[in-house]
Amino acid sequence: MDGNGRWASSRGLPRTARHRVGVRTARKIVEAATRAGVGTLTLYAFSADNWSRPTPEVGALMRLLRRSLLIESKRCVENGVRLTIVGRRDRLPASLVVAIQEAEALTSHGRNLHLRVAIDYSARESIMQAAMHAGGEQLTRERFARLLAQVNHDPFLIPDVDLLIRAGGEQRLSDFLLWECAYAEFHFARCMWPEFTEQEFLAALSDFEVRERRFGGVPAQVAS
Repeated sequence: MDGNGRWASSRGLPRTARHRVGVRTARKIVEAATRAGVGTLTLYAFSADNWSRPTPEVGALMRLLRRSLLIESKRCVENGVRLTIVGRRDRLPASLVVAIQEAEALTSHGRNLHLRVAIDYSARESIMQAAMHAGGEQLTRERFARLLAQVNHDPFLIPDVDLLIRAGGEQRLSDFLLWECAYAEFHFARCMWPEFTEQEFLAALSDFEVRERRFGGVPAQVAS
């Protein structure tokens, strides 16, 4: 969900204002994903590298995340959305951790969409932690994926990512779901995240539907 800062700066708004607008956009896209029949949606809210940002901005974002969880979890229940927070929790404020636990419990019966929000998340760190948990055991891809889920506090073994969408005109992964995106299709939107609309989201889904996915094979093999 990139481009919030640039969007705010271009309008003379403080950087903290960008996060509030970003939350509103996220709400719209979650609702659009539910209507479109998407099974799992993961939003990258705060990366492990984001701790290096100015302390006041980080503090404001932590407070906004907590407030958003309290509000949006009720919307999730109304729309049948199950919410899971993935990433580290030991560096988060205690009040935010409590809000996470309450939101996950409140939405646990949602079946229309599994919404995963990545907070204090790093794909490289997760892979390293999973490898250390494995020790010397012989691994399969499924076993390693389960270890990744474990270190990210994710009770679910999600399927590989089908489509990765990045707003803001940037064309890089930025340490997001590196293992899960092995065969993902990419869609890069030039608009900033606050300008990202349901129409843009649906256009990305439509584009994905006509792409030929081979997973290392040839078209005939995939079709069969």
